[in-house]
Amino acid sequence: MVLNFQVPMDSNLLLHPFTLGLGLGLIFTALALWRVIGLKLDLSRFKRHLSERLEVEAASIGKLKTDLETLRKENEQLRIRVAEFNQVPEWRAQRALEVFARAEKRMLLGAPGFAPAWENAKAAAEDELKEEEAGRSLPKRVFAKLFSTPPATREELPPPSTPES
Repeated sequence: MVLNFQVPMDSNLLLHPFTLGLGLGLIFTALALWRVIGLKLDLSRFKRHLSERLEVEAASIGKLKTDLETLRKENEQLRIRVAEFNQVPEWRAQRALEVFARAEKRMLLGAPGFAPAWENAKAAAEDELKEEEAGRSLPKRVFAKLFSTPPATREELPPPSTPES
């Protein structure tokens, strides 16, 4: 079976249905190839972008890990220093003072009748200290230490009296 395809000579070759179909097919193929090439370029661009982003994020995560490790070491060193300072008597006294200050705040919140008297006493003590620090009055502690008598011992105290009924 042999196909005998004859093109008529009198008609235009460009208007033949085969030529029109071939032209349309080539146009659609070219458009599809253009789209495929564009998508491949976009895909390669997205891959580059993703790899760059992953590199940047890996670097930042690495930096965060080193910072975290540094902060953990600093925290441990500070914890050790605080434990050492708590062994020093002056620091223990300061810590006890902080405990008392926090307890005072809780007491002010919890005991409403205690608060006004305490605040007045505290304000008076602060004023006294400010006066002493400014040099306007002599510290009472100095006079108390200089002019105080030594405390009496137990033997020197008179025996307790019994109440008469």
